[in-house]
Amino acid sequence: MSEQEDVEPEEAPAKASKLPLVLGLVLALVGAGGGFFATWSGMILGPEASAETAAVEEEEPVPEVAFLPVDPIVVSLSGKSEPAFLRFRAQLEVPANKKSDVETLMPRVVDVLNSYLRALRTADIEDPNALARLRSQMLRRIKIVAGENRVNDVLVMEFVIN
Repeated sequence: MSEQEDVEPEEAPAKASKLPLVLGLVLALVGAGGGFFATWSGMILGPEASAETAAVEEEEPVPEVAFLPVDPIVVSLSGKSEPAFLRFRAQLEVPANKKSDVETLMPRVVDVLNSYLRALRTADIEDPNALARLRSQMLRRIKIVAGENRVNDVLVMEFVIN
């Protein structure tokens, strides 16, 4: 007999099961997803709304405001070879007790808006953020004419380019 025959063949080591690893990974993902949802929905670490705060929120009065329509304005825009026209219509949000003051100054407000809109070019309006910028510029000019505490906001009702 040779030495090789005396040696018993070695048994292959048993493979470790991957079930605990997979199970741990699945449980970790489920736990992370549940934690995210609980935080996102406000179940934990969210503001606690009690009956007292809900009652206070409901009792908060709506500010007394009035809305004054501005006469529609149509202006021609410069910047293109073919003529383009802007049709603009807005309303002014004013405190209710200042409504008559602003109504008295409405011709000046229309004049300021007309002058500003006539100075615009087509390129000024093509930007997606142009309307927000134009609103803030118009509000600033209106507040100069009417007074700082007389006009709260400019609400654009129509802004059409033909």
